[in-house]
Amino acid sequence: MYRQLQVAVVIPAFNEQRAIGEAVATVPAFVDRVIVVDDASTDATAATAQAAAEARGGCVDVVVHEANRGVGGAIVTGYRRALATGCDVAAVMAGDGQMDPHDLPAVLDPIADGHADYVKGDRFRHPDVWTAMPPARIVGNVVLSAATKLTSGYHHVWDSQCGYTAIHRRALEAVDLDDVWSRYGYPNDLLSRLHVAGARVVDVPVRPIYGPHWKSGINLGTAPPLSWVLLRSWGNRLAREVRARRRAVAAAR
Repeated sequence: MYRQLQVAVVIPAFNEQRAIGEAVATVPAFVDRVIVVDDASTDATAATAQAAAEARGGCVDVVVHEANRGVGGAIVTGYRRALATGCDVAAVMAGDGQMDPHDLPAVLDPIADGHADYVKGDRFRHPDVWTAMPPARIVGNVVLSAATKLTSGYHHVWDSQCGYTAIHRRALEAVDLDDVWSRYGYPNDLLSRLHVAGARVVDVPVRPIYGPHWKSGINLGTAPPLSWVLLRSWGNRLAREVRARRRAVAAAR
């Protein structure tokens, strides 16, 4: 428990047998439940995660997808498990060790303080970003973050591709998880849905980590589908907001 909140950490993993054991072992002890979602890996990710779970003790779930659903699909599975087990907050940490466990309290604090429903890590507010993050990633993240400011409606949010997040159950329950984009572009789509739901979103600085197990998700193949996801989420957000305003006007009459 952290500041009277039951906390789950969701760890999506695909072919992370080299890193998943350490990722599970280093989750802070105050976390009530660790949920590893193996997204149909072809290596020993699930077995390695299970061994780490047994060594760690406590509440650790290892969920295995029979077919690959994408990182967004894996996170949604973890969110559903967190809700089902009664957790107040679900944080997301990567299975490749790209997120510093020491940053988790800072990610949880705005929710514990009652200031946020969804908290995002912002690597650009950390002093190490310019030396730790590869130059191509800096350029890609800046472009995508600028586009997501427009499509999501959260003009103050930066580093949209950072997956280090925490969300309160009330925000999860306000979003149709069945309809969230499941693959690359998931965080951009989720932000637009949270905006329609009226969720308060806060950025906090987190340390950028690019270790030996890091694999980039940005390449020439992801650009066209991600552009489509951004346009889709923007259009859906505007349509939902128009419908919400019409309902409010009708109710006021």
